[in-house]
Amino acid sequence: MAKDWNRREWAVKALSALAHDSRLQVHRLLVQAGDEGLSAGAIAEHLDMPASSLSFHLQHLQAADMVVQRRDGRSLIYSVNFECMDALMEYLRENCCKGVACRPASRAIAQPAKQRQKVRA
Repeated sequence: MAKDWNRREWAVKALSALAHDSRLQVHRLLVQAGDEGLSAGAIAEHLDMPASSLSFHLQHLQAADMVVQRRDGRSLIYSVNFECMDALMEYLRENCCKGVACRPASRAIAQPAKQRQKVRA
């Protein structure tokens, strides 16, 4: 039971970190960058985000283990913690989807929730 609680608590923390538009943009950019990651300056430039704001968002992502930081000379390089991202996706499949494959994202996003409810009625 304690193990399940810890996993659930961790998943909430990870989802909370991703539940902000700026942090989701940072995470998406870092996923696209792959294992090489990006410097804080490159992230800020690409997303047109002030360094202080980026630092705040990166701290949230790091606290949830969704992003890791390493030093390369004088630069801080950030990359996605793919192990944690995969673990979060697995947790959601096991505990939220009950192992059933989710419908394609394009279908889920294409129709707002209110419209989907009207179709079912």
